[in-house]
Amino acid sequence: METKATSNTSPYGSSAMGDGGTINKATTGAHAAVDKAASAADDAARKVKPAIERVAAYAHQAVDKAADVASPAADCIGDKGKDLKATQQKLMDDTCAYVKANPLKSVAIALAAGFLLSRII
Repeated sequence: METKATSNTSPYGSSAMGDGGTINKATTGAHAAVDKAASAADDAARKVKPAIERVAAYAHQAVDKAADVASPAADCIGDKGKDLKATQQKLMDDTCAYVKANPLKSVAIALAAGFLLSRII
């Protein structure tokens, strides 16, 4: 007569015999559920990855376009800033030269401007 020995061990190493048999079955079922969920998550990640890469590529293109548009504007603003600084320096030099050439007239203009501003404010 041939007897067949059965093993009641789970793939995770615990024996399913004795008082802990129900717990071991539940543990085995929980492990199987976790494995299934992990497998589903891996599958979902593999399916979503190309879409994420496309979105990232579109985002990079948008940033590149924005940089291409902003670069000439920044250069223009930088050039205008230099022009304004040069104009400011020229006006300051011209004003200093005028005050040195006409000191009394400059004081009279300053007094008149101060009087008018005090009346307005």
